[in-house]
Amino acid sequence: MSSISQKQSDLIGNTPLLKVNSLSELTGCEILLKCEHLNPGGSIKDRAAKQMVDDAIASGKLKPGMTIVEGTAGNTGIGLAVVAKSYGLNMVAVMPSGQTQEKERMLELFGAQLKLVAPCPFADQNHFYHTARRLGEENKDFWWADQFENTSNSQGHYLNTAPEIYDQTKGDIDYLVSVAGTGGTIGGNSKFLTEKRPSLKVHLIDPDGSGLYSFFKQGEFISNGKGSFTEGIGIMRKTANFDQAKVDDAFNLSDQDVITISRYVRDHDGIILGSSAALNVAGALLTAVKAGKGKRIVTFLCDLGERSFSKLYNQDFLKEKGFNPSGENINDVISRYRSL
Repeated sequence: MSSISQKQSDLIGNTPLLKVNSLSELTGCEILLKCEHLNPGGSIKDRAAKQMVDDAIASGKLKPGMTIVEGTAGNTGIGLAVVAKSYGLNMVAVMPSGQTQEKERMLELFGAQLKLVAPCPFADQNHFYHTARRLGEENKDFWWADQFENTSNSQGHYLNTAPEIYDQTKGDIDYLVSVAGTGGTIGGNSKFLTEKRPSLKVHLIDPDGSGLYSFFKQGEFISNGKGSFTEGIGIMRKTANFDQAKVDDAFNLSDQDVITISRYVRDHDGIILGSSAALNVAGALLTAVKAGKGKRIVTFLCDLGERSFSKLYNQDFLKEKGFNPSGENINDVISRYRSL
C-alpha cells in the first residue's frame, strides 16, 4: 500500500544510488551517485534545511509565524524555503549577486523573499553571511539558520543520508568523495560511515579559490587566487560543521575538469550534472584512477543540473572565462590524475 505524505518536506531523503556506467567501465571501479537532486527542493541542502528547522522548533527557538533568514548561494535557501512553506513559516534569503539566475528564480517561486547583496570578502560586514546574521539579531520574529556553524546541518546527514548510503551498499564502500561548502555533507556522512566502516577512506575535493585543500595539506587557509564558477563550494575558514569531517586526503581540481566531466557523463550516461556534482564526480574519477580497480566509490549528485545552465552549460560564458566549453579528452584527464 502506498503512503500519502502530508507535506512536501516529508519527501526529503530516501534518495537512490545511481551507477555512473561510463566512468565505472573506464576505471574498473564502481562509481555511485547519491541522487540528491531528487529531493523536493532539488538539492542535498533540503536535508540540512529540514534538520535545522526541526531542531529549532524542538528547542523553542523557532515558533509559528516566525521568519527564517539565511545567507545562501542558493540551494540551502531553496531548501529552507521548501521547509518553511511546509511548516507555515516565512523565509528571507540573503544571496550574493552573480549567482545563477535559475537559483534566484527558484527561491522566489518557492515563496522566499530574496535580498541580493554585493559579493565581498568574508571579513567585510556586508558579506551575505553577516547580513543574514544582522537581520536575525535585529528582528525578534526572525530566526537565523546559520548553516555554517549550526551543527544540525551535519547532524541531518549523520542521522539520515549516511545511514541510507550504508544500507544501500550493505556497508560495502571503499571511498567517500565530497566537496565542502558549509562542511555539513562531508562532516555528517564521513563521521557516520567511518564509525561503521573504519577502513573507509574519505577524499575532500576543493575547487580553485578555496582554502580547504591548503588547510588539509599545510594547516592554513591559502587561496590560489583564481576562484571558481562553482557556486557555494569551498571556504576560507574552518566551520563547526566541517570540524565533524573525517578526511584522509584532499585534492584541488579546476573548473575545466568540471566542464570536461559534465560533458562526458552527459554524453555517455545521459546524466546532467550541476557544477558541484561535476566536481564531485571528477573527484570520484580521480579517486578511482589512484585507487586501482575493484573499489566502490560513493559521491553526491548535489542538485539539479539545470541550475548550472547559465554558467556551466553556457558556451559564451565559458569562452569569455577562457575555458574549452567542449571539455578535454577524458584519457588526457585520466593520465593527469595518475600523476596527482
